[in-house]
Formats: sequence, C-alpha cells, structure tokens
Amino acid sequence: MKPLPSDPFAGLDPRDPQYAVQTIDRILALGRAQGASDLHLQPTAEGLSLEWRLDGVLQTVALFPRELAGNLVARLKVLAGLLTYRTDIPQEGRIREDRSDSGTAAGTGPLPESLEMRVSTLPTLHGERAVVRLFAGPGQYQWLADLQLPQDVDQRLRQILAETSGVILVTGPAGSGKTTTLYACMRQILRDSPARRSLVSLEDPIEAAVAGVAQAQVNGAAGFTIESGLRFLLRQDPEVLLIGEIRDRAAAQLAFQAALTGHLLLSSFHAGSAAGAISRLSDMGIEPYLLHSGVRAILGQRLLRKLCGCARPSTDPAERLGLAVERASLPVGCPDCAGTGYRGRFVLAELLVPDRSDVSRAILSRSDEAKLEELAIAAGMVSRWDRARQAVEEGRTSPAEVRRVLGFGA
Repeated sequence: MKPLPSDPFAGLDPRDPQYAVQTIDRILALGRAQGASDLHLQPTAEGLSLEWRLDGVLQTVALFPRELAGNLVARLKVLAGLLTYRTDIPQEGRIREDRSDSGTAAGTGPLPESLEMRVSTLPTLHGERAVVRLFAGPGQYQWLADLQLPQDVDQRLRQILAETSGVILVTGPAGSGKTTTLYACMRQILRDSPARRSLVSLEDPIEAAVAGVAQAQVNGAAGFTIESGLRFLLRQDPEVLLIGEIRDRAAAQLAFQAALTGHLLLSSFHAGSAAGAISRLSDMGIEPYLLHSGVRAILGQRLLRKLCGCARPSTDPAERLGLAVERASLPVGCPDCAGTGYRGRFVLAELLVPDRSDVSRAILSRSDEAKLEELAIAAGMVSRWDRARQAVEEGRTSPAEVRRVLGFGA
C-alpha cells in the first residue's frame, strides 16, 4: 500500500474532452498501486462515489459531480467492450492485458502491461453502477509457498495434490482467495509431478493464464455450461481437472463421478467451514457414499488483515471481545497503513481430511456439521477458531478483525 495523495485527482479539468479518459486511467492505476481488489463507482443523489476494497474492507476515496457520472461509466464500458448505449440492462466484460497500455497516474507510473480486470455494470435508481475486479498480477501467489499457509496445512496439502483421484475442495465466502489457491495448487501439481500430467480447467471466467493447463471458459449463451463442459472435458484425456466453482447438484454429481473414475478434481465451493461444505453437499443431494469415497480434502480459508507495526498491546479483557486469549493487540493507525491500523492480509486455514477416520464414518451416517467438525478436530484438524486465537495472541491480527471475518460463533 502506497500513501495516497490528499487529492488524487488534482489537475484534471472536468471541461477537458479527455477528462473521462484521464480520470478512469487514474482510478485504475491508483487502485492497482494501492492493492485494491475491487473498485466501485456508485451513483448517489449527490454524485458518483468512488470506493475501493483494500484488504477486504470498502473505503470511500472520492465523489465526482453527478453530471460526469455517465461519461465515467461509459469510458469503463468502452474499455471492457460493453454497449455504451444500453444503460438499462446489466452487462459484464473484461479489460484484457492488451487493452491496458494507456494512461498514467500521478506518482504511480503507467498501468502495468499485465493488468487484468473484470467490469460489471448494473442499472440503479441514480444511474449505472460499475464494479471493477482487479485480478492479482501474474507474478503474485504463484505457488503454495507464496500463500503462506500454516506449515502443517501446506505439507499435508502437497501430499494430497500428488494423489491420482478424488475431490479437493477449497471453501470460503466470496473474496476469500479460493481461486488464487486453486491456481497455486495447479502450478504445484505441474512442478512436483515426476511425469507429465494432463491438466484441464473449466472456469467462469478464466482469471489468469496458467502455463501447462488447457483452460476453457464457460459460455452460457452458447450452451457451454459447467455441466455440459465437464462432460466434454472428460473426453479430453485429462488426469487433473479444475472446475472453477461447484454451484449446483448436477455439477457436483458429475464432479464426484469424475473423481471416482480415476481423475483428481479441484474446485471451489461456497461454505462457511470445511465441515460445512460436507453438510451443504449432502443437502444438495450428493449421496453419502460419493462424499465418503470421493472427498480427498477440504481446505476452508478466510483472509484476515494483518496489524500494522503501529498496533498497541491491550491489557483490557473487554477489548478481547469475548475471545479466549491471554493477550491481544489493537489497531492504532499511522501514515504507513493510511490510518487503518492494518497492512496486508494472511490466510486463516483449516484442512479437513476424511481419510479412514471417524469423520469418514460420520459422513456415511449423515452426521450434522457440528458433529463432523467435532470429529475432525479430534482427528487432528486445527479449526479456523483455534488459528484465529493463535493469530491474536501472536499479535498478527486483532480481536475486532476476527469478529469482523468470523462473527461471534465462538
């Protein structure tokens, strides 16, 4: 995170015919320089609000005059190849690497050649809303080691990635880094495999190119869905399959059937915890025998903000917010962290491996989420809550951040 100028859009003249071009270029460059994951252009009664998500938290940056809102959103739509004259329907597009060679921002330099973004627009009460997702640069988070997972999780996951069949799920809410982890796993498989393996993926959308993986993108308008695409992928002589996300029962059934016929399949899945993923799949109608035989591992992950060096230790038990910890530190805020008290994030991970433990038998008997988690912990899984409490005691994050991400469930 770099210090943000007091007025990041100083010097831009709204009367200049190139104002929209210059402003959008600056917004994109500043967002990248700050490490934002998402940029929001939100129309309001007062104007067009610019907000960006840094370390998982939305922050307001600027407010543009209402009369300029349409031009700014239209410029984004041009870059993303969207229809500028259609303001009455949602649209989605992509600003690709070969479209990101224009524009500079004060103090940031030119937009990087590898800039990759997804743009979505939505008609709202006060005008079109636009959200830009900034994907991580190609040099970031390439390998499992780059993710800085807990050592025990990292080592066990590497062993499981060497398997030749079964399902490996990465779970968590939106924005928890699931796709980044999946890409790192695929690269790790390619690098660690003693013999060349055939890797194919089906994604919606493809967020980054992975050398050595045959990547395909779904196209609903053409009937190329996750379900139909997975059937075709199985005819492509794959050994390892990546499905961007399992969203429904049909895709889940096909995924587990593929895993039981000699394929290693990796996918993401929305669930609040590793044990919760089993319960959700069961609720979707996946038979217990498929879950019992097919699941190799479930990695549940969240992203927590790291405390900046300006944090202060706390001796007040009330400031621990009910967490069972001996000590804690609290955010303060300084120029280095833009006054937030946090700089960067780290992965909070739990790895559930059914294997031949009581967890596996509990899956067959359709045990509920609480029982599955209890048995997984007894079998050696370190839960997300235990990881969070350890991180607080080590001064890596604060009780407030744990409650923001995990809530008050424990």
